[in-house]
Amino acid sequence: MKRDISCAINGRKRRFTAEPCITVLDVLRDVLHLTGTKEGCGTGDCGACTVIWNGKAVNSCLLLANRMEGADIWTVEGMMKHGKLHPIQEAFVEEGATQCGFCAPGFIMRIKALLEENPNPSDDEIVQGLVGNLCRCTGYQDIISAVRRAAEKMGA
Repeated sequence: MKRDISCAINGRKRRFTAEPCITVLDVLRDVLHLTGTKEGCGTGDCGACTVIWNGKAVNSCLLLANRMEGADIWTVEGMMKHGKLHPIQEAFVEEGATQCGFCAPGFIMRIKALLEENPNPSDDEIVQGLVGNLCRCTGYQDIISAVRRAAEKMGA
């Protein structure tokens, strides 16, 4: 049976009806049409579906919609402000940290959570902070460089 759910997504209050047993990823993509969040493995192993949930990076493919009530959720669609890329997105472009781009939204959200918790991470902390997100195209050096550049841009 469908359920009414209220939560904040990308800083905006949203109210919608969804089956409580579908995943948050399915709600974002199929109910709210926020398709920036990607489905990779569907089992929480690749991080392509990473969103920020009440301040923490989580795999949206592992959470059920019934947990969305009252949550504060940020997706990659919420990163851009007034037509300008977020510094993390700019850093990805400047460092060439994307090739196919499929994993980039998940990495960007994971990095946002990392830099909000630790604005000036060491290289080891960056590597640990990215555990759980996989990229098959770039290797990780360009992504790590993008994290360093984003930290600089964000004032660390």
